[in-house]
Amino acid sequence: MRKIAATAALALALVTLTAAPASAQRGSYGDAGCGLGSMIFGSTPGIVQVLAATTNGFLFSQTFGITFGTSNCGSNVVSQVGARNFIQTNRQALAKDIAKGDGETLANLSSLAGCSDPAAVGQRLQANYATIFPTAQTSDVEVSDRIVDLLGQDATLACDNLI
Repeated sequence: MRKIAATAALALALVTLTAAPASAQRGSYGDAGCGLGSMIFGSTPGIVQVLAATTNGFLFSQTFGITFGTSNCGSNVVSQVGARNFIQTNRQALAKDIAKGDGETLANLSSLAGCSDPAAVGQRLQANYATIFPTAQTSDVEVSDRIVDLLGQDATLACDNLI
């Protein structure tokens, strides 16, 4: 029991010495991701993120937060995943949706990228299918770069989350 109390005291002391002021932490999180750990420890780099991740895991606060949009896991977390990562992860399904100019994957990309008109995004990408996918050997990175460039070049789409 003494070891547990000593470990907890050491962890608390470490956090107190290394944590950034609360005002600097508002709305952000570090490598451990969102959850109660991010609310307590913020985005301070280093060993503090281990404590934040442990807090998230032990209390299941990250899972709960992502599911219900609480514990610093609001809608901005999704946009931070980035359009590029989404495109690379969902390349096959996205290629099919781009070919037909509509579909769930295209709608999700439009939402993630913060585009104002998903139908217009579908039309723009469909019209440029051959540019996006010139060959079957085109890498995922090249595909995502081309899509992000196309969406960023068209101001009428108003895609403001192209990470």
